[in-house]
Amino acid sequence: MATLDNKSFLVCCANGAGSSLMMKMTMQKVLTKLGIKPGKIHHCALSEGKSCASSYDVVFCARNFASMFKAAEEKGTKVLGLKNIMSVTEMEQALRDAGLVD
Repeated sequence: MATLDNKSFLVCCANGAGSSLMMKMTMQKVLTKLGIKPGKIHHCALSEGKSCASSYDVVFCARNFASMFKAAEEKGTKVLGLKNIMSVTEMEQALRDAGLVD
């Protein structure tokens, strides 16, 4: 298992205001629950996220936006799409399914 300590996380929503901030808070809950100390968590709009995603280790977004991050995936970024972007359970499961946590 690869450890996620000191890794950088990006959460994106359509406009980068309310939803991505709430996703960031959800991400912080998940990482705390799993005992992970991230290096950085950033939230933003999709337009910004697409241009900077490859400089992050993990990107979370709504499932229907995940295909917008193919270039970052090709450079090694894990892109995880969620059906419910506010779900702690789904976010944690996405990390497990990607093999990032046990």
